Amino acid sequence: MSRSILIVEDEKILRISLTDALKAEGYIVFAVADGNEALAALGEGDFSLVITDIRLPGASGVDILRRSLADSPLTPVIMMTAYGSIKDAVSAIRSGAFDYITKPFDLDELLVTVAKALEVQSITEENIRLKKELSSYYGAPNIIGESKAMQAVFALLGKVSRTESTVLVLGESGTGKELIASTVHYNSARKDKAIIRVNCAALPAELIESELFGYEKGAFTGAGARKPGRFDLADGGTIFLDEIGDLPLLTQTKILRVLEERTFERLGSTGSVKVDVRIIAATNKDLVEEVKKGRFREDLYYRLNVIPVVLPPLRKRKEDIPLLVDAFTRRLGDRMGTNVKFSAEAIQALMNYHFPGNVRELLNVVERCIALANDKSIRLSELPSHIAKTRPVKTSLASLQEITAEAERNHIVSIVQLTKGNRSKAAEILGISRKTLWEKINAHHLDL
Repeated sequence: MSRSILIVEDEKILRISLTDALKAEGYIVFAVADGNEALAALGEGDFSLVITDIRLPGASGVDILRRSLADSPLTPVIMMTAYGSIKDAVSAIRSGAFDYITKPFDLDELLVTVAKALEVQSITEENIRLKKELSSYYGAPNIIGESKAMQAVFALLGKVSRTESTVLVLGESGTGKELIASTVHYNSARKDKAIIRVNCAALPAELIESELFGYEKGAFTGAGARKPGRFDLADGGTIFLDEIGDLPLLTQTKILRVLEERTFERLGSTGSVKVDVRIIAATNKDLVEEVKKGRFREDLYYRLNVIPVVLPPLRKRKEDIPLLVDAFTRRLGDRMGTNVKFSAEAIQALMNYHFPGNVRELLNVVERCIALANDKSIRLSELPSHIAKTRPVKTSLASLQEITAEAERNHIVSIVQLTKGNRSKAAEILGISRKTLWEKINAHHLDL
């Protein structure tokens, strides 16, 4: 789509030359000779870019800059200036102009500046659009689940997101730990900044530190220039350290320093880098057991475990399976251009299956069935054979009570830790009396 450009230049020959050059590049150009005409044009039109001289008859270029920024903050403004008024142009840059170009200038130089400005504008607009979509998608209500276990998670997320505390997400592979991290970020005060995701298990041991903390030029053979690390990129935002239990002990020490001092050192540097970043970590390992075996630092565990969020496996919230199947079917159906549903017998078979791969495995099964569906109803025979043949497991009353007790226990621990041991506040959040909370803590043998 053609981009529209407003040119404001009182010198007729230059104005015509600029107009011709930009039109030749495919831009739509509207050119005026003085500042007052430019202000009128800004009030009536919607421009992708403004190019204006600083000194003009009528309103000045700075007036045009201010008006453009007020009406359309994302529209870049390029200032043109004579050599003697470069100071004015620098001042305009500080006021929000994209760039300035000094007269006399080469038209090719201007065209490069124009292309750069429009590219930055496009990227900015796309980022804003994506952030709005992600903000909506990652709202806690959009995490699917009506089971008691998931309702406890939702209640905790609503409170965690408003804090700056470190979060440790615990759960088996495939339970949705990354989605939880994204939900916390996009519902926090940091949502307009980046969330940088790092899979600690996927990084080779020899590259982990350079990936996390970056390096200076000459830090090692092949380091031809400074490279920022993931913590640099997350500055002001959030870093999600997935599978943190797989980090080497030496790297764990450096993560601990970031948590305690908000500083780190790049490879090859003797100076410290300050960073403002919230850490969300996740693991499917039992970190307490890892600490006992000497594979995870105890002090780092306690610094990470400020607010633990425990995700239940899918087999312990089977009542959520029909909801998940429906949501996945609609989402994948829209993407694939199909409109299919799972039959009641197929849903029942899915609920009978134990899903060792959790929600991720369920999503893969739904996608496979939709892709191979012969008509608008997915029947039992169209499920993978190992699922279709699964027989329902009779769950005893004792087992159900155990599952309920575990969910309650995890919820109480999370809320008490969230309130930093304030039992009165925790009881208020849980909707029970302080006496009842005390009784439940004793019944579950909790050391809180």
